[in-house]
Parts: sequence; structure tokens; C-alpha cells
Amino acid sequence: MKLVSTPRIDFLRVLSAEILHNYGRGRTIVAIDGTDAAARSAFADDLSAVFREDERRVFRASLRYFQHSRAEQQQLAPDTPERAYLVGYDYSALRRVLVEPFRLGGSTGFVTEEFDPDRDAWIQPTWQTAPADAILIVDGDYINRPELHGLWLYSVLLEGAPGSESFARYLAEVHPRDIVSAVIDSTDPQALRRVLTDRC
Repeated sequence: MKLVSTPRIDFLRVLSAEILHNYGRGRTIVAIDGTDAAARSAFADDLSAVFREDERRVFRASLRYFQHSRAEQQQLAPDTPERAYLVGYDYSALRRVLVEPFRLGGSTGFVTEEFDPDRDAWIQPTWQTAPADAILIVDGDYINRPELHGLWLYSVLLEGAPGSESFARYLAEVHPRDIVSAVIDSTDPQALRRVLTDRC
């Protein structure tokens, strides 16, 4: 379905065209990074809608639903502002039930949600399959840390909102601005702006 044209949607159409030009065939995983969880999620949802305009099969996931339980986090690290950054997420599960089966292609099933952090409980898995050409868009905290960055074919960093103490550590240690495919100023969500970076 054709979306109503706005500056935000037009910007996302240009971005989607860039991604499809480089990764238009096969299974493509796009990561959305940034300090503002709501802005990340809205960006990922809108980008998905733009891809669907082009009749692409798109799947959405969030690292939010691949966290360790509260009990596991307590066992792994003391209760500090940085605990979520250090041990909050179950990257092994993310790879095992989502990323690796999605990348395998064929009829292999994958799961886009495993754990509900609000209920602190496991989610009954809903297995999905995808066609040969499909796009998975994943948003989340610290999504370009070294153990994850290599999983994404294309990654976006949204800038504009101040980060928490744990995000400050992430930005200082990982420098996602230097490794993502696109840096976007999202200070005004209706007037997104591409930020040129010097990575020569």
C-alpha cells in the first residue's frame, strides 16, 4: 500500500532504495541503533512500511525481547546502572533462534521474540518462515557492540537524544558512529537528516 508522502517517509524511501541497491536479493538484516528506544522503534517500523510499499517481505524484531531474566542478570552482575549493558541481553539466544535460522534461508523457522521483560517470563515461540528474498529489521540497545556488529548487513545510528550512563559507556567503548552504514540526525523526527562522517 502506498504511504502518504511526508518529509520523513520520503527520507526513508531514499534510505530503503540505498539498502535495496546494495542488498536487494537474499536475506538482509538491518540494525537500528540509538539512545532513544521509542525513536528507534518508530524508525524501524516506518522503514518496514516503506519496504512493504515495494512489496518486500519484511520482519521486525527488537533486542528488547532477547533479554536475560531478572534472576539471571542478578547472578551475572551487581545491580548498577551498567548491568543492562554488561549482561542484560541473551545474544546466544538471539543468534540461535533468530539470526542464524533467518540467514539460512529455505524453510528454516525463526522466532522474533523470546522473552518478555515486562512480565519477566518466556514467550511461547511463534515460528515463522520467509521467502528467499526477505528483510529483517532489528532495533535495540547497544546493537553494534563487537559481538553483534558482524551480524548486520546494514546498520543505522540515530542521533539526537541524550543517552544513559550505560549508553555513554557503549558510545565510548564501541564508537558506533565510526562503524555504522548511516548516521541520521533524528532531533526532529519529521525532518530526518543524513549526517556525513569522515571515515577515510
